[in-house]
Amino acid sequence: MKLWQQTVFRIMLLAVVPLAAQQRTVGLLQNDASKSFGGYTLFAPLRALTTYLIDNEGRLVHSWASNYTPGNSVYLLENGHLLRTGNVNSRLFTTGGAGGRVQEYDWEGNLLWDFEYASNQHLQHHDVERLPNGNVLLIAWETKTFNEAVAAGRNPALVTTRGLWPDHVIEVKPQGATGGEIVWEWHVWDHLIQDFDATKPNYGVVADHPELVDLNFATNSNADWLHVNAIAYNPQLDQIILSVHNNFNEIWIIDHSTTKAEAAGHTGGKYGKGGDLLYRWGNPQAYQKGNASQQKLAGQHDAQWIEPGLPGAGHILIFNNGTNRRYSSVDEIVPPVEASGNYTRVVGSAFGPEAALWSYAATPLADFYATNISGAQRLPNGNTLICDGPHGIFFEVTASQETVWKYVNPVVAGGPLTQGAPIPSGQQGQENTVFRAPRYAPDYPGLAGKNLTPGEPIEKYPTTRADAMTPELPETFRLYQNYPNPFSARGAFGQPATTIRFTLARPDFVILKVFDVRGQEVATLASRPFAAGVHFLALAPNDLAGGIYFYRLQIGRIFQQKKMVVLP
Repeated sequence: MKLWQQTVFRIMLLAVVPLAAQQRTVGLLQNDASKSFGGYTLFAPLRALTTYLIDNEGRLVHSWASNYTPGNSVYLLENGHLLRTGNVNSRLFTTGGAGGRVQEYDWEGNLLWDFEYASNQHLQHHDVERLPNGNVLLIAWETKTFNEAVAAGRNPALVTTRGLWPDHVIEVKPQGATGGEIVWEWHVWDHLIQDFDATKPNYGVVADHPELVDLNFATNSNADWLHVNAIAYNPQLDQIILSVHNNFNEIWIIDHSTTKAEAAGHTGGKYGKGGDLLYRWGNPQAYQKGNASQQKLAGQHDAQWIEPGLPGAGHILIFNNGTNRRYSSVDEIVPPVEASGNYTRVVGSAFGPEAALWSYAATPLADFYATNISGAQRLPNGNTLICDGPHGIFFEVTASQETVWKYVNPVVAGGPLTQGAPIPSGQQGQENTVFRAPRYAPDYPGLAGKNLTPGEPIEKYPTTRADAMTPELPETFRLYQNYPNPFSARGAFGQPATTIRFTLARPDFVILKVFDVRGQEVATLASRPFAAGVHFLALAPNDLAGGIYFYRLQIGRIFQQKKMVVLP
């Protein structure tokens, strides 16, 4: 070993990276295990190709690679497969939430189904829903030309040469590796009313028909007239809920029990109304039953029924972005639904309820404001998991609004960030945005029999820091010894290769990796369970050149600090 290497080694041997004291900008920021709901959180960063599953300690449990950025939702299915949307980068439908592809992967990452719904006439976007029968519901835009929109009764002042992109829903029965049969569909274009032009179809009194959609309810001439951004299904009622973002700021419920023909009309189906709206809530101005003071939703996302067996089952949970008030909330409402599945309304009035049963908002209010995307989920213990999408923050709150778990997505377009680094921003905001982040219970069927052994956190950790010099080693770190000294990867002078010694008080999972001075990983010595007792791992990769290297040891939930080795 050269003199300068010996000197550096003797100095750096005492240096550790105090991760616990380091400022955390990404990854796990809080976990009150006594109050949070233990499970596995799934998320797909919108600017990345990888989908991640983490535990409550922020450690990576599993991941799936794709060739597409999300478009936008991802779900872990009950068979352990990943259902993931993909953005095909349509040249026509150029707005937020664009997708065009739905893919299904098995646990091992094999692509099982790759369905494309993208053309110059239509494009899947935002969200999908797997039905109990194995079919998949897709939200999609469809094109209507300027002439088609005006012919239906749209005010020409509210249409540009791009025409309109009204939404529709299709139910796809997967067939083979890439095929799919559309077995059911619903088009908003079949359920319109307008009071602008008596010579055109759909003419009528808007206030008398809350089951129909006012073709001229709009504040601008954007082609993306409705921007439906969420879809969910209620198997008990056989109903679908839609979150209608642009202009309307409402949630709509429609009947799924209809045939294709009935869904295009106004009669038939379990509820006798064909494809007309069964229920709507959030902005009674949209059907002329209220004024601006009665508007409840603004730019909302992720409307869903709370599942059976959970606190609030049957209620509707909504992420209310609050773009008209500049703060966000998560609102739980009790819809006026009868046992039959029909919705009650006082004649001449708007649909109820008047107010949410429960809401979460920050104190002060402005501390929680997600301008777009985002979602929420009711957990089995009564807590609510919230995804602040534009900031890539996931946090869990109790019914009394106490935050008990918090995580910041560390992945941007260039890959995982290093702990302590600021989150970069681009033209569209922060680079770590996430559409939603659902959590799955340990007993979720899709996790049965799967290897859930946690690995490292997704974020990177620095191998060197100018301010990391400290003679105070943690007690647990002092358990580790390295010999021979000087270090050798090749067993120089007849000595054995460098060995790292550690002791486990109980069986645990161990990961030991080697890094070069640039912080790049060059070798993995172990990534497996170890029994209790003393263990020795040899650093003997023959392809490592002489120089300075670092190792990082992770045991169970605790990161042991990086330490330096010098190879001759």
